[in-house]
Amino acid sequence: MFERFTKDARETVVGAQAQARGLGHRHIGTEHVLLALAGADDPTARTLREHGLDAAALRARLAAGTGSGDGLDPEALRAIGIDLDAVRRATEQNFGEGALDAPRRGRGRPKGHIRFTKEAKKSLELSLRRALHLGHDHIGTGHILLGVLHDDDFSAVRHAWAAGADVGELRADITRMLTSEAA
Repeated sequence: MFERFTKDARETVVGAQAQARGLGHRHIGTEHVLLALAGADDPTARTLREHGLDAAALRARLAAGTGSGDGLDPEALRAIGIDLDAVRRATEQNFGEGALDAPRRGRGRPKGHIRFTKEAKKSLELSLRRALHLGHDHIGTGHILLGVLHDDDFSAVRHAWAAGADVGELRADITRMLTSEAA
């Protein structure tokens, strides 16, 4: 599959690993792929910015731990009356900073290979499907974006919503862009 990736698409996958490593995360999720896409300088990145997805703001959100793979969804918890920020503050006040963080093996930034999450792998497979569906013989950054935005349960989609993006419109704009490029 990777032989079909354009140079920019390959750089996105490598960039996702660099983003995860730079944030100290032990996995590469759809959120890291989205961050790598947003940080590029191509039509896909410009479309992301037009929809309110700025790389610096997304990186800050990931660095703050919001949606970083800890399995805690502040919006969902708030809906059932739990204020995650208040719980985190109280826990850290009683047990020390980072008490709710997932245990980490070793210290500092992850070294060596960082694994893709199941969702991130699935999103890359979906990028191939989107390319084939559009009649393309390559996978570009737009196809990857459609892959990471495919499933509403993917972290990238939750981050897009949190940034105020209309994910349906974003998908449609990227599909139009890819269709017009092929014409």
